[in-house]
Amino acid sequence: MLPVFLVTFPFFALIAAGYGAARARILPLDAIPGLNTFVLYFALPCMLLRFGAGTPIGQLLDGSVALVWGLSALAVVAGVVVFTRNARIGWNDGAFGALVAAFPNTGFMGVPLLVALLGAQAAGPMIITIAFDLVVTSSLCIALSRLDGAGGQHGPRLAARQALRGVLVNPMPWSILLGVLLSAARWHLPGPVERTIAMLADAASPVALFTIGAVLARSALLAREHGASAAVAAAMGTKSALPPKAPLADVLPVVAVKLLVHPVLVWAVGQAAIAMGLPLSSSALMVIVLVAALPSASNVSMLAERFGADNGRIARIILWTTVATFFSFPFAVGVLR
Repeated sequence: MLPVFLVTFPFFALIAAGYGAARARILPLDAIPGLNTFVLYFALPCMLLRFGAGTPIGQLLDGSVALVWGLSALAVVAGVVVFTRNARIGWNDGAFGALVAAFPNTGFMGVPLLVALLGAQAAGPMIITIAFDLVVTSSLCIALSRLDGAGGQHGPRLAARQALRGVLVNPMPWSILLGVLLSAARWHLPGPVERTIAMLADAASPVALFTIGAVLARSALLAREHGASAAVAAAMGTKSALPPKAPLADVLPVVAVKLLVHPVLVWAVGQAAIAMGLPLSSSALMVIVLVAALPSASNVSMLAERFGADNGRIARIILWTTVATFFSFPFAVGVLR
């Protein structure tokens, strides 16, 4: 366990640094969207492009990995939607609760962390999981979130168009596709272009991890302001304009699904696939199980806010899974290795 902690510690230290910088207002909260934009539209696509271009095409088109990951993700989405919907949680909040349970923070955290732990061969399976989550899992959950207003102008058809537009304008799927094409054709980019991409790719890991911490700190600060506003409203005998804080009963089960049920399910589905004779290697299965053991993706919070879901609940789930992963992820690595 100690060697794993020594490898993972710098990654969590960068998250803590971002959290502290934003919490102390050394990093202005208004600067966080700019960091997100840099990572999502420049650094991370270049990192995925470089890994894709340098990965054998067979690993990037591994149907067994896609099948195991896809079945597990769909099962998590279905299970969370069915078992968490209640008087407080409708389709909108239920769907984004399912997305935050099924969508790990692979791009910002998983790629640099697992490559550091397992080597560059871990990139291929991870790229498959990222592509599936961006195209299928996110689109499905956005469509489900609109069922509350299925008869109105914000129904599933509009949600489907918005999800498709989100995929088309997101540079990450395109960078993955370009990396696959370069790998298949065995082409190499011109030297100056390759060096520019390498510089941006090298910036992806530290800036992404720092940004995760900053986003979590912003969520905590907003939650504190939410509590102060609610207290003032109660003292004045008025009703707060802000929604009530999500109870732990709506948060903890999703945290448990993300960090325990999801990786165990991926392992079980993978073992079943191997027993049925599918060509799934043990190393690829280990990679995707560890991907499932990652904390929830921080961009789910932005999606929840955009579609009017309970962003406070989603932010708490992301925060709790990220903090718990400091202890749970090294344990998962130790068990699998």
